This record gives sequence, structure tokens and C-alpha cells, in this order.
Amino acid sequence: MGIRFFKYASVWVSIGIIMTSLLFGGKWVFVAPLYVFALIPLIELFFGGSEKNMDKVEEEIAKKDWKYDFVVWSVVPLQFALCFFFLNRLDDSSLALWEKLGMMFAFGIACGVLGINVAHELGHRNTWYEQLMSKMLLATSLYMHFFIEHNRGHHKNVSTDEDPASSKYGEIIYAFYFRSVINGWLSAWHIEGERLKKTNQSFWGIHNEMLIYQIIQISMLVAIALIWNWHVMLYFIGAATIGFLLLETVNYIEHYGLRRKKIDDAYYEKVMPVHSWNSNHPIGRIMLFELTRHSDHHYMASRKYQVLRHFDYSPQMPTGYPGMMVLALFPPLWFKVMHKQIAKYRATSQGEALA
Repeated sequence: MGIRFFKYASVWVSIGIIMTSLLFGGKWVFVAPLYVFALIPLIELFFGGSEKNMDKVEEEIAKKDWKYDFVVWSVVPLQFALCFFFLNRLDDSSLALWEKLGMMFAFGIACGVLGINVAHELGHRNTWYEQLMSKMLLATSLYMHFFIEHNRGHHKNVSTDEDPASSKYGEIIYAFYFRSVINGWLSAWHIEGERLKKTNQSFWGIHNEMLIYQIIQISMLVAIALIWNWHVMLYFIGAATIGFLLLETVNYIEHYGLRRKKIDDAYYEKVMPVHSWNSNHPIGRIMLFELTRHSDHHYMASRKYQVLRHFDYSPQMPTGYPGMMVLALFPPLWFKVMHKQIAKYRATSQGEALA
């Protein structure tokens, strides 16, 4: 039991691979994207993963084991180290354009797969310092509003048409990007505005977290332009954009075509494990800190990643999240696979509620 945490420390391997792309340049810039979006999906085609859950005693031990926390905490300084190194490398005038674009994509993977994903885990914790770490990581992708919209918007409205981050049946991912990014940002403003109104606090003040987030992110961009140059700033914006689009790709696949029934004009049925797509494929599970056991996360958002459970009656993806993310980029193939999967699931007794 004491060394189970160690599999999640493999995140350091991913960080090392991204650093390799940044450090060596040349053809090495392709190592990170090939590792994440080619090698891992290929391996996961042949491994279904384990459906086993911890028993109650094991869960209690794992929840209190600080080593699981240390692994996710470690990503924070490592992400900022990658960021600093990335900015310095992009300031090298001897690099060819394609090398800089390759490095931008490599750091973008760090922003999406590492930064935002770990920010998501820490953002659900109830300690001030872990929530601060979450916001720091989100800043590297210029996506700090995610902290508000995800926790107070997405988890409330998931798998309904009111949630920008829940994709609709037949919706193309590229249309989803625009809808989710724009409406998610606007939703965060609305949610924060409602909170300020209820607490009788001024919209134009330091208590408005959305306002503070915009100031922080703009200040970051200005600082990058002044310390390095505006070219480096544009590459940073490009990497951050790749980062949050990777997040939105995950959003797209997590709830695709799944909808909660409306009870009346104001309420939907309770969020259940049938409203999220899951995958037990091992590498994606470990790399994404069990995000792929998404049904349990929405069923009980306070559960730490190491104790998330598999449910036999939740809808299962045919392969791991990394592979499904790639598949989503090709809508005809995505629809062919997922519509068949949805029909198959709806034909089961568990899936009848979604019909």
C-alpha cells in the first residue's frame, strides 16, 4: 500500500520528456507530442486497465497518505520551472520558426496535461494553500476563470444544455471550442457577479475575483514582453491557448451526448455516474491523476484523485482519454465510434435513463 503513490510520480517522466523537447530543440521538439498523442494512445489500444476499487480500509489509508499530495504539489514548481525555461529558449534568435512552434506545442502540453489538470485536482481541495496553487497553475494557461466556472458552474450544470463545458450529441468539437471557451468565461463573470451581489460587495473592487484574475494575467503578459520581448509573449499566448484547448478537448469527451433529465422548469435530476464517460485504461489514468474515472469525480467532487472509483454501470470509452482526445479532432470518426457506443450503452438497463 505504501508505494501505490509511486505510479503517479510517473508524471515526472512526462515533465522530463517535455523538458527534453525544450532543451535540445531540433527534431527533439516532436518528442513530447508524439509521446502524449501517439505512443500512449497506441499502447492503450491493447490494455483495458483494472476495474478494481480500493476497499474502505485502503481508501482511508490512501486519503491520509501525504505522498499522494506531494506528487500533485510538486507539479506547481516544476510547471513554473518549465515556463521560465520555455520563455528563455524562445528568446534564442538562432532557433528556426518550426523549432519555436514545436517548443510552443510542447509547453502547451505541459499547460494542459499537467498544469490545468493538476489545478483541477487542487481546486477541489478545501485548504487555502492548495486553492492558491490551483490558481497559480491556471495562470500559466491564462485560464484562471476556470477556478470559478468549473467549481461553481460546471459541477452544478454538468450534462445539461446550461453548461458550456458539456458537449451536445452531434456537436463538432471545433464549434464546441468556441461555445465552451466564450460562454465559460462569461459564465464565470456572471457567477462572480451574483456572489458579490449576495454579499453586498462592489463589482469594481478587490473582492471581485474575476477582475483580479484579468489583472494578474494581463500583468503576466506585460512582464513577459518587458523582460523578454513581444515575440516571446506571443509564443507564450500560443502555448497557453494550446493548454486550454487541451482542457476543452477533455471537456468535450467527458460528457459527450450524455444529458440529465429535467424534473421541472427549475431542476434537473441529481448528477449520477451515468452522466460522465469513463476509462480505466492505465496510462491515461495515471498521467491525468484519475481524471478518467470521471463519474465518481462528479458524483462526489471532494474525493481525492487516488480514491476515485470505477462504477460498472457508468458509460465506458473504448480506449483511454489521450486516444479519445485525438479521435475527437476527426469528427466523422468520432461520431462513428461514439454514436455506436452511446447506442450500445442506451440499450443496457443502466443506460435507459439517458434514452
